[in-house]
Amino acid sequence: MPAMIHNVTEERALLVQVVVARRSRQEAQGSLDELRRLSDTAGARVVGTITQRLRKPTPSFFVGQGKLAEIKLACEHTDANLIVFDNELTSVQVNNLDLSIGIKVIDRTELILQIFARRAKSAEAQIQVELAQLQYLVSRIPISEKQQRFQGGIGMRGPGESPFQLRNAPMRRRIVAAKKKLKTIQERRRRTRKHRRLPLVALVGYTNAGKSTLLNVLASANAYVDDRLFATLDTKTKIVHLPDDRNVLVTDTVGFIRNLPHGLVASFRSTLEEVSEADLLLIVADTSHASLPDHLDVVTATLRDIDAMNVPAILVLNKIDKADPGGVMEEFRGTFEDISCVSAVKKRGLASLKKAIASKLPPPPVLKPAEGWKELV
Repeated sequence: MPAMIHNVTEERALLVQVVVARRSRQEAQGSLDELRRLSDTAGARVVGTITQRLRKPTPSFFVGQGKLAEIKLACEHTDANLIVFDNELTSVQVNNLDLSIGIKVIDRTELILQIFARRAKSAEAQIQVELAQLQYLVSRIPISEKQQRFQGGIGMRGPGESPFQLRNAPMRRRIVAAKKKLKTIQERRRRTRKHRRLPLVALVGYTNAGKSTLLNVLASANAYVDDRLFATLDTKTKIVHLPDDRNVLVTDTVGFIRNLPHGLVASFRSTLEEVSEADLLLIVADTSHASLPDHLDVVTATLRDIDAMNVPAILVLNKIDKADPGGVMEEFRGTFEDISCVSAVKKRGLASLKKAIASKLPPPPVLKPAEGWKELV
């Protein structure tokens, strides 16, 4: 039988998911579907999936020995050259899996970092992604307690550092440098915000909820739109005219996702400060998505993490052309005081949304005539 011929650059991914403890079947399936989309966004072709339910993962391989043998067999049958775990793995588990299977193994966190690295365009986003990647890599360098320390002889002081420390130090210096750059950007943003005269409205929500499309139709702009996860990493800010005859700034932000790596949230904090400093949040949600409640839980948790829970918000139920929002509105009416229904693609509900934005923002300041001014006759 002739050998299968593949494009040498093509990555053929086998997805592996371990469902731990009492995680519901629906939540697990939603996460696996999301991993498939993440793999597609990263440029890999999914050739199969394997799942296992465990009370707790094994320390050495995360999966059991029987499932490990099944993964090896599946790799042979599908000719996979990449294994992507839906779970977060330790450096020891990744190393053991690599050696045992002989195929590159990554976890969900590394996959997301790879996508961010590909999508980052601006200098700020690239620094943020670099910082997150470096912090991830530092945590992945295995530490061996049995490593020999370099010893200095008589009359000579040795460096007293292990091989791990010698590999670790250059990355830590780059981390310090990246943090300094981001601090400079952060300070510049704060100075800019002090002189900002227009109210700021921030679009937030789960990735691929339609935030960029909504920004485009509200501002007649042309922000980049793609039907893939994390299409937007670089913030875009546009002027939108409201019915009360004033202008506001509306900014698009990076989408949230379940199990978003903590390093990414920390690295993008300078960007996400736009959210916590905004006058109003538009929490954009995909009304047609089966996991909408879970998505909103993730958004709420992320907003809490970046200290943005006190910012006034409107829940914007997007994509009403694909689903009836009636039931969703009833479900979340107790959680969100203001709910607006739109279809950004079909340009429906935009006038009502603009009115809602105007009503939630503080009234514009009344300009008083300068002292001593007299009306000219």
